[in-house]
Amino acid sequence: MVQSDSVSSVRGLIPAHLTPMSRGGAIHWDALTTHLRWLAAIPGVDWITTTAHASEVATLTTEERQRMIEHAVSVVPESVGVVAGVYDDGSARAAAEARRSVDSGAKALLVFPSGVFAGGSQQRAESQRSHYEAVAEAVDVPLIIFKYPVGNPLTLPLETTLEICQTIPTVAAIKEWSYDIVEYEDTWRAIKADAPHVSVLSSFSRALFASLLVGSDGVLSGHGSIVADLQSELLAAMQAGDLTGARKAWDRIYPLAVACYADPFFDQHNRMKAALGILGRIPSDATYVRRPLVEVDDTELATLEAACVAAGLV
Repeated sequence: MVQSDSVSSVRGLIPAHLTPMSRGGAIHWDALTTHLRWLAAIPGVDWITTTAHASEVATLTTEERQRMIEHAVSVVPESVGVVAGVYDDGSARAAAEARRSVDSGAKALLVFPSGVFAGGSQQRAESQRSHYEAVAEAVDVPLIIFKYPVGNPLTLPLETTLEICQTIPTVAAIKEWSYDIVEYEDTWRAIKADAPHVSVLSSFSRALFASLLVGSDGVLSGHGSIVADLQSELLAAMQAGDLTGARKAWDRIYPLAVACYADPFFDQHNRMKAALGILGRIPSDATYVRRPLVEVDDTELATLEAACVAAGLV
């Protein structure tokens, strides 16, 4: 395999931003600017992800996605690259979205699995591979594979993941969200042995400390939208072999991980947006969401407030 010259190292701390919204679901662009600037100022943040789960990409129009990428590019320093999510079930449409995203200034792409995979594509590796090939043929920027949880019908088997990494030159990283520590370690070891140019980025936000103990080239997570500063401390300590310092940082993150990722998992990013309001990082009138999502209730707000206190953030 000859790796594309355009592929740069995609590693380190890569938070996925939230989308502040006013009542009724209009994007609150001023609050988004504030949010992005806070993330970009965190030591170790060289990339920020937009138009992904944390951004409520499923509810955004094509025009809003394009504008959001352009907005992120205009707000963050040139030293911080913007990763855009490519979220579409059809491979041709995904390729078109990839081109629009790059034209809007994205320097790398996080390619979501196609919803069509839910029909049993784990038995058709060529189908899963072709989706990533379609995007890779459309643009010449680093691609990040999105590996879903074990048991999820959209997940990529390890063998297919490794094949994609070995055969598509612009694949630069994996967002490893298998949520199974055995699968994570198998993936880490296989990639480091047979596709070492590819970064493994942990997305184990609920058990981040454990995954980093196995090994990681970075963290790509929506939870970074509220704790990127603490994740920076955790990642730096882990990379330095300072387990005491790493555990200290994780002990602060843990209460918010528990609060944000409680059942129903569906509400994770709604809770994170509410937490930004509690912390005063966005206005309280910018913490709304779009249907079918719903705002957190008073009981959950109290839980989030307590978690922010336990984390030492307020």
